[in-house]
Amino acid sequence: MSIDRYTGAAAIQSVLRHATSPGSSSFTEFLSAAAPDLLPRQRLLPAGELAAHGTTIVATTFADGVIMAGDRRSTMGNLIAQRDMEKVFASDEYSLVGIAGTAGLAVEIVRLYQVELEHYEKIEGTHLTLDGKANRLATMIQGNLAMAMQGLAVVPLFAGFDIDADDPANAGRIYSFDPAGGRFPERYYDSIGSGSLFAKGSLKKRWRPGLDRAGAIRVAVEALYDAADDDSATGGPDLNRQIFPVVMLATAEGTARVGDSELDTIVRAILDERRDQPGS
Repeated sequence: MSIDRYTGAAAIQSVLRHATSPGSSSFTEFLSAAAPDLLPRQRLLPAGELAAHGTTIVATTFADGVIMAGDRRSTMGNLIAQRDMEKVFASDEYSLVGIAGTAGLAVEIVRLYQVELEHYEKIEGTHLTLDGKANRLATMIQGNLAMAMQGLAVVPLFAGFDIDADDPANAGRIYSFDPAGGRFPERYYDSIGSGSLFAKGSLKKRWRPGLDRAGAIRVAVEALYDAADDDSATGGPDLNRQIFPVVMLATAEGTARVGDSELDTIVRAILDERRDQPGS
């Protein structure tokens, strides 16, 4: 991940010319001083325009770390704006972030956050703790409060593998946030977005301690399926278009994305089971 990917080459030259605190370990603070117009919170929605919104994200711990999954639908009012939006990302080598809320703004914040973590490691020569990463994200969300009050809210879900944990078997961590930047450690599982009420109910019934990788993926995908069954803004798996949830893991080996071929098998098993028990 390079700064180039976030700002663009021309913008980088402007930042370097006007930078007042190049030694700051926070890229967001650096950008605030050098080129504040590049920050996502400075973007305004044209009058009369609707912004696309993304939902739903779930996260759950399992024996080897943590899993995060997100549906692919974004909506604009009562319309489907996009059927294959990606809302779950690797924020660095051992952590994941999922987004709900104003889609375009949320993606920009994620990109800035990825650079924020990389910038810190380059300046300080060490990695942030998982708590420290969650705190940095909370600060960025807090900076977006003014736009949230105007209806352009971004609410993330953060999870990762704590490489500093004493017990690797319990190193998976999940953090939720509110639009004001409040940070809340969660136990076992959590969900955000318009379908979160239904997804969290599904997680509550199906999650259990010691889930293996396959079991945790099944629980996460099934929670999104349940959310899509009751929430029109959440998109279920689409076999015809081969659109599956984005499912990512963070373990001691780092972050990884579950392939669509594996998800195809899991989704078909869920659909077969629901076909036999349509009321479940």
